[in-house]
Amino acid sequence: MRIISGSYKGKKLFQPTDSKTRPLKDLTKESIFNLLIHSKFKKFDLEKSIVLDLFSGSGSFGLECLSRKVKHVTFVENYKPAIRTFYKNIQYLNNIKNYDLIEKDIFDIKIKKHLNKNFDLIFADPPYKEKRISSLFSIIEKNNFLNKNGLLILHRNKKTNDPLNDKFHIINTRFYGISKIIFYKLK
Repeated sequence: MRIISGSYKGKKLFQPTDSKTRPLKDLTKESIFNLLIHSKFKKFDLEKSIVLDLFSGSGSFGLECLSRKVKHVTFVENYKPAIRTFYKNIQYLNNIKNYDLIEKDIFDIKIKKHLNKNFDLIFADPPYKEKRISSLFSIIEKNNFLNKNGLLILHRNKKTNDPLNDKFHIINTRFYGISKIIFYKLK
């Protein structure tokens, strides 16, 4: 696992050593950023973005965003071993200041007081076994976490068929090995 582009290009990241955290593969991450930057389906200015990285694990996605000069990243993670790995990565990359880590469960009823921003990009990488995806969409929509023209990206197992929230529509789906990446916008 490494940083693909930007200020920290080529830096290897620490990974959790247990099997409860599934790191985002470099090829998948690179494909997501290629779509964000070069795709016709969405003109997206990454450097002007405020990003929310949900189920952030060791921070690979959000750290890639920071390497590519986004304005700010808020990481949300509640699994202690992943948080320890996240802090190792932050320390290793040093000089990163434009981030927050919220050590809470996104499904916590009081999450709104910790996430008092609107985000241009939300990346959600829940465990493949997570069944509350519909609730996740509702939390994002009801709390206005996603800006009107923002983008929500969901990383799931390719065999998973999560119910679609009626406030969002799919603008693109890509498959990478056993993963699928789904891009959503608000209706």
